[in-house]
Amino acid sequence: MRKLRLYLETTMFNYYFDTERDGHADTVKMFEAIGAGEYDGYTSEYVAFELRNAPEPKRSEMLELIEKYNVVVFEPDEETNRLADLYVHERIIPAKYRFDSTHIACASVKGLDGVLSFNFQHINKLKTKEMTALVNLREGYKSIIICTPMEVLDHEEPESD
Repeated sequence: MRKLRLYLETTMFNYYFDTERDGHADTVKMFEAIGAGEYDGYTSEYVAFELRNAPEPKRSEMLELIEKYNVVVFEPDEETNRLADLYVHERIIPAKYRFDSTHIACASVKGLDGVLSFNFQHINKLKTKEMTALVNLREGYKSIIICTPMEVLDHEEPESD
């Protein structure tokens, strides 16, 4: 079975350190699974830019996760920006939050399987999932799965013989 190629949106880095959040434990498990080679982890300079705007010491801690877990960082490119602009133009994501559209666009352009996000306001919501899928198909890209780590990680206990 082929490994899933997953894009880690900015909230993943926040949840890793926010022990009070419901998704914290699964976020840590996801990073560890990526580091162990169970999944391929990706992010982008769009995320790194947002992380660099966080206050210290959280800024450095979040940026260190990229190296610690061997997360590949994609550089910005024209096609990602074009697709992100289409998501805004189609009113999928508000122009004020255009940066959120770049995460989905980057994962789509790079042919990844999914975007992991706890951003339920603009990214991980039904309208965004449905509408980005339609735009992606129209533009020649596959639809992208947007979900949380809990929806990806295997929580089943191994069967005993």
